[in-house]
Amino acid sequence: MGLRRKSRELALQFLYGHDVQEGSCVEEDLLARLKEFFISFQADGKSIAYAEQLVAGICRHRKDIDSLLSRSSHNWRVERMAAVDRNILRIAAYEMKYGEDVPATVAINEALEIAKRYAEPDAVAFINGILDGLQGKD
Repeated sequence: MGLRRKSRELALQFLYGHDVQEGSCVEEDLLARLKEFFISFQADGKSIAYAEQLVAGICRHRKDIDSLLSRSSHNWRVERMAAVDRNILRIAAYEMKYGEDVPATVAINEALEIAKRYAEPDAVAFINGILDGLQGKD
């Protein structure tokens, strides 16, 4: 598994817990919780930097990201999506919109691979459809 995939998975795991617990996006609070998370899960030091970048960026731009996802999903409000799906989508949308070194196709493929591992089987097609729609809006 590649280093960025590990970072994305770490970010997903943190974002899932943060989302379910309705955690704060205040940067100081967020960074402190991230540190605790990385220590608790004995995260590989090499994968931490990109995971931190993803989490902080998603938190910083969450309203915009959720708005993009809302416009790309038909008949689904972001807050009604499964927490795993929602956060996989947020990671990919962040990379597609703000990740200067991540091509959209890579962000989508990574999201689908992570969804195969963490989401329900039918979620892969759901995630693919939303991200394809998002890609078409660029």
